[in-house]
Order: sequence, then structure tokens, then C-alpha cells
Amino acid sequence: MPHRLSPAQAWTALLEGNDRFVRGEMQHPSQDVARRAQVSTAQDPFAVVFGCSDSRVAAEIIFDRGLGDLFVVRTAGHVVDTTVIGSIEFGVDVLSAPLVIVLGHDSCGAVGAAAEALRSGRMPSGFVRAIVDRVIPSIVALPDPATDSAIDPSAPHLAPSAADLGREHVRHTVRMLQSYSAGLSTAVAEGRCAVVGLEYALAEGRVRLVEANGPIEG
Repeated sequence: MPHRLSPAQAWTALLEGNDRFVRGEMQHPSQDVARRAQVSTAQDPFAVVFGCSDSRVAAEIIFDRGLGDLFVVRTAGHVVDTTVIGSIEFGVDVLSAPLVIVLGHDSCGAVGAAAEALRSGRMPSGFVRAIVDRVIPSIVALPDPATDSAIDPSAPHLAPSAADLGREHVRHTVRMLQSYSAGLSTAVAEGRCAVVGLEYALAEGRVRLVEANGPIEG
């Protein structure tokens, strides 16, 4: 991977890798002994991937990348806290990665649990509750295209689909990162970085664009 890709070049590289993964024609780049030695003293990732901790959504695999290519941050439900933002800023400000990916996926347990909590009023026990608490603001804000007002997920006849909720959570996360991080917002405004929200289809293996901010068109 060449040093210092543009946001558009980094985005294209990830899309090409995902296409190889979907076709089952992976190249497994940057995974040999020579690469291991090359990155033993320094790293130069071309993208930051902030994704869900789900065991079925491993970034290096679904984008067909290898050692030193991606700076990966993961939490259940890709929920944001200060350490997540600090990790992403490290990838952008210190490592100069030109692309930040927010990687959601279908059938997300955290999103489903948040929707259930809104419907039933029952919250998970222990610290799992902290995850659900951070997802709820995303899905509460989901607008109804017919009225342009917020949908009430607790009303069965108005409840949006699980897919709609998952995509809205990705959008909300993209916007939250730029709102909370002045450094990331500045990098996007200056064209040094782009922030892209994706949804990964578990069965198909393909990522689809949900939201993008910054120069990803070549």
C-alpha cells in the first residue's frame, strides 16, 4: 500500500478489497513474513475503521487487508465514548490516516436491544446497559419520511424496521464523531480526511454506503 493515499484512493482500496472478499477471491495482502518485519518498528495505516465488536465483522477480513493497513477501533454496537474518539483522533492526527470508516452491520444485537428497551421499558443488566444507553439516542432520532418528525419505536404500528434502525445508528455515529472531535472535523473540512458510514450485510459479505462526508470521489 503506497504511503499517504488520498481519501478517495483509500476509499477505492477498501471497496476493491471488499469486492474481492464477496467474490471469494481474496489476495490476503500484507500478511507475509516480510510485511510482519516491515511494520515491526512503525505503522502507517491508510484507514481508521470504527466498527462493532461482532465476531462476524472483522475489518481486515471483509476488506481483504493485512498487517499495518487498518487502524481498528471496536465496541459493541459501535458506541462512542471519549476513549473511542481519542483512538480515532490518534489514527487521523498522529498516524495521518486519510479515511475514517464507521462500520455497522445488519442484525446488530445492540441496536435490537435498544429497540426492545424502548418498546418494553426493560433494560439489560450490568454494564451491557451502558451500550444500550448509547444506542438509544440514535434510533429515537429516526425521522418518519411521511411527517418529518421522529418515529416512536415504542409504538408497534409505527415501529421502523431493524434495517432502518441500524442505518440510522450508523448515520448518527458519523455525525457524532465529527461533532465531538474538532480535529476530525477540521481534517474533513481541509480535505485531508473523509468519514464514511457503511452497513455490512452478514450473509452477502458486502458493505454499502450509508453516509459520507469528505472527498471520496476520485
